[in-house]
Amino acid sequence: MPVKNRFAELHDDITAWRRDIHANPEILFDTHRTSALVADKLREFGCDEVTTGIGRTGVVGVIRGKSDNSGKVIGLRADMDALPIHEQTGLDYASNTPGAMHACGHDGHTAMLLGAARYLAETRNFDGTVVVIFQPAEEGGGGGREMCEDGMMDRWNIQEVYGMHNWPGQPVGKFAIRPGAFFAATDQFDITLHGSGGHAAKPNETIDTTVMASNLVMALQTIASRNTKPVDEVVVSVTSFETSSHAFNVIPARVRLKGTVRTLSNETREMAETRIRAITEGICAAYGGRAEITYMKGYPVMSNHAEQTSFAAEVARAVSGACDEECEPTMGGEDFAYMLEERPGAYILVGNGDSAPVHHPEYNFNDEVIPAGCSWWAEIVERRMPAA
Repeated sequence: MPVKNRFAELHDDITAWRRDIHANPEILFDTHRTSALVADKLREFGCDEVTTGIGRTGVVGVIRGKSDNSGKVIGLRADMDALPIHEQTGLDYASNTPGAMHACGHDGHTAMLLGAARYLAETRNFDGTVVVIFQPAEEGGGGGREMCEDGMMDRWNIQEVYGMHNWPGQPVGKFAIRPGAFFAATDQFDITLHGSGGHAAKPNETIDTTVMASNLVMALQTIASRNTKPVDEVVVSVTSFETSSHAFNVIPARVRLKGTVRTLSNETREMAETRIRAITEGICAAYGGRAEITYMKGYPVMSNHAEQTSFAAEVARAVSGACDEECEPTMGGEDFAYMLEERPGAYILVGNGDSAPVHHPEYNFNDEVIPAGCSWWAEIVERRMPAA
């Protein structure tokens, strides 16, 4: 298993960086401490350029190889932000910030890319340029979009871009990937149903929003079962049901429903929105009520490019001995999608072992993943841009 020996030597350092970031989590774009730590490390490593403030609080480092006959520029991206979760791990390096936690392993992603950057800056055994990208606000803020809109791809002439995410339940250091749609589009809806409330003993004198909303919750499930091709994936989940009254004997005048829609194709995505609007309006009309519908487009479908996916899998096999190239897509979202819309590239999963799932208060990134993850980053560069 050709994990680079240098990463075994650096393992303790990289682990220490990771645990420091873990103990000091920052949410969305407020990654000021993390961004400063990353920038300081990149300068310490001898990167040729270090730029802060890209996409608000993103950091970009440039490492030039021993030669540049190829003219190639490859981007490597890690996310830095934490989640608004109260940590329950009991670790000695647990979060020092109540209500904030690295529950998705972005601390590990950042530390591994820092490790790879240190190695690449030391060796420079490649022909071309590496751009290491440290992104804020992956968890719902669209930091990837912000960095792209800030002109990152053109400013550094990035030609290909690669990303990685740890994956609980997958063996430590083992990789998985797939071409095409990999992570889902993530949309949200906010629906307020209006009727006329009244005494619960006289429902005939009301337009009952709870009955209306209950029917709507069930009817929305027909989008998956009756409006979508059986081979296409869609999830419509109502996650909040809030009434304007909490009394036992009052039928509320309003009910507010919130939820999410996950899809793996633009066609299904558009269909789901159309059906949500039509079903809602139809049910309201049937009961004599009315609806206010807000539909918010989130991250687009994250689709891997075929050639870069095949190459990323080849590198993964070289590092770990195997790579699942046909893993199942996930209905989770990932704003690396914006970078893959601007440049060809690929996103890969690396096993985190038998850990709590991501976004769980007992989750923790497995530091044993570090050598494999760092080696994959470095091999992407050295194989894609071999030294002249």
